[in-house]
Amino acid sequence: MEIKIKRDVLLDGIQKTLGIVEKRSTLPILNNVLLKAAGNRITIAATNREISLISSYEAEVLRPGEITLYARKLFEILRELQGEDLHAALNDSNWINLTCDKTHFKIPGISAEEFPKIFEDEEVLFFKIKGDILLDMIHKTFFAMSTEENRINLNGALLETEKLDGHLMVKMVATDGHRLALSSVDTVLEDFLPQEKGVIIPRKGIMELRKILESDPGEVELAIKKGFCILRKGHVILKISLIDAEYPDYRRVISLEEGVTIELDREQLMRSLRRMGVMSSEKYSGVRIKIHENKIYLNSNNPDVGEASDEIDIPVESREFEVGYNVRYLIDAVEAISEKTVALELRDGLKPGTVRPGKGRGYLCVVMPLKM
Repeated sequence: MEIKIKRDVLLDGIQKTLGIVEKRSTLPILNNVLLKAAGNRITIAATNREISLISSYEAEVLRPGEITLYARKLFEILRELQGEDLHAALNDSNWINLTCDKTHFKIPGISAEEFPKIFEDEEVLFFKIKGDILLDMIHKTFFAMSTEENRINLNGALLETEKLDGHLMVKMVATDGHRLALSSVDTVLEDFLPQEKGVIIPRKGIMELRKILESDPGEVELAIKKGFCILRKGHVILKISLIDAEYPDYRRVISLEEGVTIELDREQLMRSLRRMGVMSSEKYSGVRIKIHENKIYLNSNNPDVGEASDEIDIPVESREFEVGYNVRYLIDAVEAISEKTVALELRDGLKPGTVRPGKGRGYLCVVMPLKM
């Protein structure tokens, strides 16, 4: 293998793999990226067996071939090099020579034959969707995913579709058992990822999806095939192994009896919650919310840190009651809303509260109360 390529192009391709390659794998090959040169392109592939990334870039291929190299070290080398053009040549002993301007590196590789087979030869049916729609759904649900390893069915987000009155709704749901976030979009699509039930995309896969969409939120293509979610965007393909488990019936959680709904200015509420959050710690993160006449009173009393209180005027007088929540959960729920107003629907006792956009639709977060 021998190629000439722009240093910045190869650096970008290797950097995209760093969140996927294993840092402490018992299989050394999973620390590596596969470089495959053919035609006028170089293909870069990385996998940890659960997530795979395949991308291709233009290059001058002087001699086709393939090799795997330690991803982290290759990235560090490319980052420190100066000059625009990189020359890479592989010898018969699986060592590769990298030359850029006046600098030369020689690093060992592992034969590509040992790299897991991740290229899909079969045809895949892709469905197009706007990347900014998918990215917004991720932003509105990511915080609610569980990080507990023993709750594997909650360690990701549920992606599903539902037809309502001739319209196709695309939904993403996440919950950790203490709160639940739901984002839904009414699309003009006639069909999208047809499944008998939704699929669960793991947390790490959602993180890689987000990286790709944040770099370019244009149109993307998605497919579900043989237990994988596959995203294709330009010259990049991301394959994510889906979680094979049953997702909880989230509809039971969002079907709540009517509570007291109060519409508030988002920025004002956020500032007040953050002030209460200053008093939170690992042991204590509660905020007490009291409704009295035409005011909301917030109080956070942490014996180890101190006490904070605040009040917000509300436009309409409400019945009096008191409830407690994890202040961090409320901050996350409100932060996901981009509209100017937020609707808080509160309920007595230990019944869940709901956070929604004041005027918009398509998002809600259900938060379980605290005993205070």
